[in-house]
Amino acid sequence: MKAKLLRMFLPIALVFTLVSCSKDEEATSTNDYRLVTAYDYTAEETDLATRLNDYRASQGLNRLEIVNHISFKSFEHNEYMIENNVVSHDLFELRADNIKHVLGAVKVGENVAYNFSTPASALNAWLNSPGHKANIEGDYTHFGISITINPANGRRYFTNIFMKR
Repeated sequence: MKAKLLRMFLPIALVFTLVSCSKDEEATSTNDYRLVTAYDYTAEETDLATRLNDYRASQGLNRLEIVNHISFKSFEHNEYMIENNVVSHDLFELRADNIKHVLGAVKVGENVAYNFSTPASALNAWLNSPGHKANIEGDYTHFGISITINPANGRRYFTNIFMKR
């Protein structure tokens, strides 16, 4: 009896699986290649950008130019993390592809952080992590930053995307 029910519902389940979309699939099919030119930076975002560039300069590295489009993509990722209650690099390849397509990047990197109370504490955590520090000290020319506060709990999400053109 169980085998008969399984054979009956298996084709229905297969059809449902093939036609349904996950959030990841939806995102892959809707990568918007329009240039975002406006982004309103908060005082915290400006502070983090300044601190990051000051650190790079202290290491003898070039300062990075902030790009509104990259900051917007960083903001979108923060919104994704808040909506999905995750801290991740999910869909990074889509963000990198967008930045390469829209801005002509040849290299893209990303740092994320969660629940730090200040830009200084987030930067300090990144600098104490070899992978994040490598991005901060990497061969990049431009970057974008977003700090987004989850309205449900007041916690901050940080995304910092780097680009080399």
